[in-house]
Order: sequence, then structure tokens, then C-alpha cells
Amino acid sequence: MVLRVFVVCVFVLSMVSVSWASGAHDGLLCTGCHGIHTAKGDIIFAVEPNKKAVNPKTKQSYTGTTALCLGCHETPDKGGMGIMAVSANMSHPYGVEPNPKVATVPSALLRGGKLECVGCHDPHPSNPNYKYLRVDTAKGSKMSDFCAMCHSSKADAAVVRNLKIFNSMDERSASATTVSSPETRTPMSVPAAPKKKQ
Repeated sequence: MVLRVFVVCVFVLSMVSVSWASGAHDGLLCTGCHGIHTAKGDIIFAVEPNKKAVNPKTKQSYTGTTALCLGCHETPDKGGMGIMAVSANMSHPYGVEPNPKVATVPSALLRGGKLECVGCHDPHPSNPNYKYLRVDTAKGSKMSDFCAMCHSSKADAAVVRNLKIFNSMDERSASATTVSSPETRTPMSVPAAPKKKQ
């Protein structure tokens, strides 16, 4: 019995280390987060939205994509899975409308007028940026450039003007050579229907 428990523990720990070695979301397939026929939340999310975590600023449960992200990225006692849990008290505010006295947030970074997790992060594995940020920060060494997108009065205007926002959901940049266009596809041959006997 002890040996069996030991083997299970070693297996679980090795799986965790493999997933961390490949990157946070890099080890997941699409179905790690999305469930076409088994969705439990908006945007066909496979994880139940977190209804237990409370926003310290509004004293309300989180909604929208933030509730979906917190389904994994919050501690179990606060309704999450404990996977790289974030602290709403110790991090940048999320799930709230931005204060215009503090920041001028570009509309591309807002979701429904709010600061949501996916405003700053694009969690899809196609995002090559540090911590899935939507702007390249040179592996975190240029975080001030990213912060300047909203807090521009404290930054060099030339830096802000030249930042490019990553968006994995914009398929217009996908290569046309990987998927043929409808004009170049060959029609499927359909077998002829059997003739009826008379």
C-alpha cells in the first residue's frame, strides 16, 4: 500500500514538473481550457468560472473572463485550482473599471470597459511573450515599456508609440499556405448512389 502511494506521488510530481518545464500553458492542448461540448463557462471554457473569489475593491464576485481565469489561478479556499494563484490584494487591479486619474487605458486592453486578465495577457500558447503579456518586454527587462501603455505620462512617448499588441485571436496574419482557400480546394468525390432495382 505504501509503495502504491509512493508511485502515485512520484507520477503526479513528475507530471507537474513536465508541465512547468514546457511553460505554463504550453503543455496544454486547446481542450485543457476549452470544452466544445462540455463547456462550463463563457467562451466554451472547460473550467467552472470562479464564483467564490471576491474583488477587494468592489466586494463582489468576479465576472467575465477574470472569473474564468481565476477558476485555475486562485487558491482552492477562494474557489480556484491553486495553479499559480494570483493575489488580488498584492497585484495590479483586475475586474474593475480603470481610474482615469491614474491611467489612460487603450481600448484594445479593456474588456467591457474593465481591466480584465486578458487585457494584459493573451494566454494562448502562440503568444511568445514573457508571462503571456500582450507586449514584448524582452523577458521582463522592459516591463516599464508595457506599463507605459496605460501610464503614458510616466514614459517616453516614442516607446509607447512603437509597441505592438499581440493578439492570438486575430487570424488575419495566419499563413495562407497552411490552409488552402476554398477556390483551390479539390472537391470531394461523392460515390454515386446505388441504382434501384425495378
